[in-house]
Amino acid sequence: DASYAYQGGGRGISTDRIASLEQWCLNGFKPDLTLLLDMSVEEGIKRTQSRGKADRFETEKMDFYEAIRRAYLARAKAEPQRIKVIDAFPAVETVQSDIVAVLRESIESLGL
Repeated sequence: DASYAYQGGGRGISTDRIASLEQWCLNGFKPDLTLLLDMSVEEGIKRTQSRGKADRFETEKMDFYEAIRRAYLARAKAEPQRIKVIDAFPAVETVQSDIVAVLRESIESLGL
């Protein structure tokens, strides 16, 4: 998913090319569940800046982050049974509670 978001959405590499590499490397293997912690780009930048020195991804322009976010959300829309979007803006405790709820739902759907 990150390759589709960063290389596809962020860097403009063809999704067909990424899919071909994915098939070659993973041969159809995918996670059963992916949790996508989502928030606005503005809030994400604010939070990363509060952590200290920026890495090479954190120095990119706003358009880069917007494209990545759109790519992740498009993946989630295309595979809603696998990719669960969780609002990461609220307090940590709320996000943790939402994660637990999604995990419980996933476990229950397996009949466990």
